[in-house]
Amino acid sequence: MQNERSFPLLDTIDTPTQLRALAPNQLSSLASELREFLISKVAASGGHLASGLGTVELAIALHYCFDTPRDPLVWDVGHQSYPHKVLTGRREQLHTIRKRPGISGFLKRDESPFDAFGAGHSSTSISAALGLAIASRTLGDAVDAVAVIGDGALTAGLAFEALDHAGGAGENLIVVLNDNGMSISENVGALSKHLTTQGRTSAADAAGFFKTLGFEYEGPIDGHDLDALLPAIARVKSRRGPRLLHVVTRKGKGYSRAEADPIKYHGVTAFDPSGGLPPSKPSEPTYTQVFGEWLCEMAAQDPRLVVITPAMREGSGLVEFARRFPDRYHDVGIAEQHAVTFAAGLAAAGLHPVVAIYSTFLQRAFDQLVHDVCLQQLPVTFAIDRAGLVGPDGATHNGGLDLSYLRSVPGMTVMTPSSGHSLRAMLRTAVELGKPCAVRYPRAAAPGTPTQTSLLPRALPIGRGELQRRGSGIALLVFGTLIETAHEVADIVDASVADMRYVKPLDESLILELAQQHDVLVTIEENVVAGGAGSAVAELLASHGIEKAVLTLGLPDRPIEHGTREQCLRDAGLDVAGIFDAVARHCAIIGEERNRKGKPLRLRDNAMFNGVLRLLTRSQLG
Repeated sequence: MQNERSFPLLDTIDTPTQLRALAPNQLSSLASELREFLISKVAASGGHLASGLGTVELAIALHYCFDTPRDPLVWDVGHQSYPHKVLTGRREQLHTIRKRPGISGFLKRDESPFDAFGAGHSSTSISAALGLAIASRTLGDAVDAVAVIGDGALTAGLAFEALDHAGGAGENLIVVLNDNGMSISENVGALSKHLTTQGRTSAADAAGFFKTLGFEYEGPIDGHDLDALLPAIARVKSRRGPRLLHVVTRKGKGYSRAEADPIKYHGVTAFDPSGGLPPSKPSEPTYTQVFGEWLCEMAAQDPRLVVITPAMREGSGLVEFARRFPDRYHDVGIAEQHAVTFAAGLAAAGLHPVVAIYSTFLQRAFDQLVHDVCLQQLPVTFAIDRAGLVGPDGATHNGGLDLSYLRSVPGMTVMTPSSGHSLRAMLRTAVELGKPCAVRYPRAAAPGTPTQTSLLPRALPIGRGELQRRGSGIALLVFGTLIETAHEVADIVDASVADMRYVKPLDESLILELAQQHDVLVTIEENVVAGGAGSAVAELLASHGIEKAVLTLGLPDRPIEHGTREQCLRDAGLDVAGIFDAVARHCAIIGEERNRKGKPLRLRDNAMFNGVLRLLTRSQLG
C-alpha cells in the first residue's frame, strides 16, 4: 500500500465555508489532492471508487459556488458522493465508510446537514430538489436548490416525471446532468445515444431536448476543467427558473485502471493502488453465481427463455448470459417499472421471461407486478437477488419487504431456497410453472452447490417443504437460507427443523403435522416480521382453530444499518445466539403458563437448554 502522505490544502477543509475561502487558482491543486486522497482511502477500506473519482471537480465547484447547506445540494444515488462527504466534514471518517459504526456509503440526512436528502436508490434527486425549492419559496426563504443526476439515472420514469413537473411549473431549480456514459455498466437506450454520439456530446440535440421540457440549457461543459466549470455554474446560478447544466465527466478519472475499466472499479474491496485489484480467488459460489450458471444452462434447453435486467448485469450475475445469448438479453436501463411490464408483454406473446432484479429495487415496480403480471396470470419469473440483509450497502439496499408484499398478491407463487441446489430446482419450477413466480435469495455464499452434472434438477412439487431434522417440543420452520443457522440452534435445543421452501402456497399439511407434534413453533425468515412468512403460518393455524405458541423471528421493525452481513444478522437477532436466546425466552414464558395449567412443555432432557429456562424463570424472564 502507498505510504501515508499529507494533503496541505485538503487537510484545511472541514467545511465548504473553508473551501470558499480558497482562491480560484488553488482549486485545481485541491482537486488533485482530493483525488489522490480518495484513491488511497477507498483502496484501503473498499467502497465505491470510480464514480467519486469522476465528480471531484464537480463537488468542489458546486460547494465553492453555492451557499451549502443553505442551498440544498441533492446527489442522486450516492455512489458519486464520496468527494462531497470529504469536503463536508467527513474526511477523517472516510476510512470507516460502509463499516460499522462508520459513515454510510450513501447519503443520509442524519449523518450530515450537508446531505440535504437521503439516497441509495437512483433517480430521486430532481423530485427531491424540486420539493426543497418549492418549500423554500413557500416559507419565504428562497434558495438555489441543486440536483446532481447521472445520465444513467436519468433513464428512470421518476426523473422524467420530475423534469416535466419542474419545467411546466417554472420553479427555481438547477439540475446538473453528470454525463459519463455509464450506470454501473455502459448506458443503454435512446437517451444515452441522444446525449452523446461517438463520445462527443451533441449540444444542439441536448439543448433542444431539455428546452422542450421547459429548461434553460447550459453546456456541455468539461466537468474536469475548473476554468470552464466555475464560470458555467456562475452563469446558471445568476438566472432563475428551471435550468440544466450539462457536464461531461469520465468515470474513474485520475486513476488509469479505473478509467480503463470503470465497471470493475465501480465498487471495490481493499486493494493496492500500485498493483490494482487482485485477481478474484475461487471461493464457494454465491447464489448470484449459481443463478447465472443455471440461466445459461436453461437457456440452452429452452429457446423461449429471455432475461430482463434494469441496469444490473454484473450485480445480477448476467455477464455470461449476455455474452452467449445477446438477442435474448434485455438491459432496459434504470427503469424497474418498465422492466416488469415489458416482461409481461414478452410473456403474453409466449416467451418465458426472467426478470433479474434486486429485492430493494423490485419495490419500485409493485404496481406493475400486481396489475400487469399477476392480474393477468402471465408466466413471469422474478429472480430476486439481495433479499434480506446486504451488509455494507446498508438500509437503503436491504431486501426485507419482499415476502410480505409478494405473498399479499393474488396468483403469485413465492419460493425461498436454502442452498445452491434448491435455488436451481426452484428456478426450474418457476419457469415451468406457467404462472407468476418469485424466487428470492441473498447476497451470500450458496452451500450445497451441485456439480455440473446436476445443474438442472427436476422441478419441485408445488407447496411442499421438507422435514430435515426431527426433535422434540420445538419445531423450527425455516424460510430461506438461514437453514444452517437453524440446524445449529436445533442441535442445542433438540428441535425439529423444516425447510419450508414455499411462502406461498404454504405446505399446510407439514405445518399442521408439526403443530400437532410440537408445543412450540418458531418461524425464521430474513424478512420483516410484519406480514411475512411467520404471519402466514400464524394465519393458517388460526384458520384451523389451532391455538399454538408461534414465535415469529425475522427482521425487526427498524432499519438495519451498514456493516458486515454477519454483524447485520447479529443486530437483527438472526444469528445462532440471537435465535437461541429468543427461543429460550419464549419457551420460558410458555413453560410458566403451561406449568400453571398442568401441561408442561414436551422438551427432552437437554441439561443446558433446560438450565437456561430455569435461570430465565428465576430472573423473572430476564
